[in-house]
Amino acid sequence: MPKKPQPASLDGALVIDKPQGRTSHDVVDAARRILGFRQIGHLGTLDPLATGVLVLLLGRATRLAQFYAGRRKRYDSTFRFGFATDTYDADGTPAGPDTSPTLDRAEIERLAAARIGIFPQVPPPYSAKKIHGRPAHELARQKKPVELKAVDLEVYDFRVKEVSGSLAKFSIECAAGTYIRSLAHDMGAALGCGAHLAEIVRTAVGEFTLDQAVKLEDLERAATAGELSRYVIPLERLLPELPSVTVLPQMETRVRHGSKFNVQIAQIQPGRASSAQGATAELNSGEWKPARLRVFSQQERLIAIAEAVVPRTYQPVVVLEIEP
Repeated sequence: MPKKPQPASLDGALVIDKPQGRTSHDVVDAARRILGFRQIGHLGTLDPLATGVLVLLLGRATRLAQFYAGRRKRYDSTFRFGFATDTYDADGTPAGPDTSPTLDRAEIERLAAARIGIFPQVPPPYSAKKIHGRPAHELARQKKPVELKAVDLEVYDFRVKEVSGSLAKFSIECAAGTYIRSLAHDMGAALGCGAHLAEIVRTAVGEFTLDQAVKLEDLERAATAGELSRYVIPLERLLPELPSVTVLPQMETRVRHGSKFNVQIAQIQPGRASSAQGATAELNSGEWKPARLRVFSQQERLIAIAEAVVPRTYQPVVVLEIEP
């Protein structure tokens, strides 16, 4: 008889400080082993070269992943000028000899400022973008032609932190889907000397910051000590920007059955944009978001996310199961 999957013992978000050289899938597998259940997903991958914020959703919180799709990202990164690589990062094969340029900070600042705003970006050939159903990196490794279309993206902040020799360090805040590797490659092409991404740390995904992140070895120690919950951000603190309403038991029954329900404006508590140190300036990218509402029970438990269908009338779009 097949073994039943172990139910999640924790619901919420867990911010991991991803180590260099591990894939995001490796980290999810490690978390499943440490936590003892499989109901774990993540909010956007990080390349093996990258370190920093990898947000995992646990248990019933995995139902909320769809509402995080537009979260802005913030990175600290180092670009190495002098040669490009086939992967656009330090793990790739150099495309030519190292010209070892001495960078002019004013020129680097000008190029960074020119990349603030909305513009088309071609993803790297070594990426997960699909070409006729196959990831581009599979074709690239087989030395097959990779032709990817440019995608419009937005960079909100691109600040030069340091310039030394052929290295430049930046702080970048951008929309989801932005490839920092491509920013490095394109900046090197603009200077005519080539460039690649040498180091990158993701410091924030919306409200989730590096200050909240736990290393896998510390998570394992916490599991051994029975202290895992100290690192888990509970369901009730997720999606803080959405307004909320607390419903009476009769209304809770309607909500749990997925039925439309009415609320008075005076019942709705406003959400809050994150002002945590290190968080992105705004939580989401600029795309339109429908009017949504977090619905709480009298016991202050999150029971649903609902969308407005007409003023003061909401339809549950995600209903969370009752806790076991």
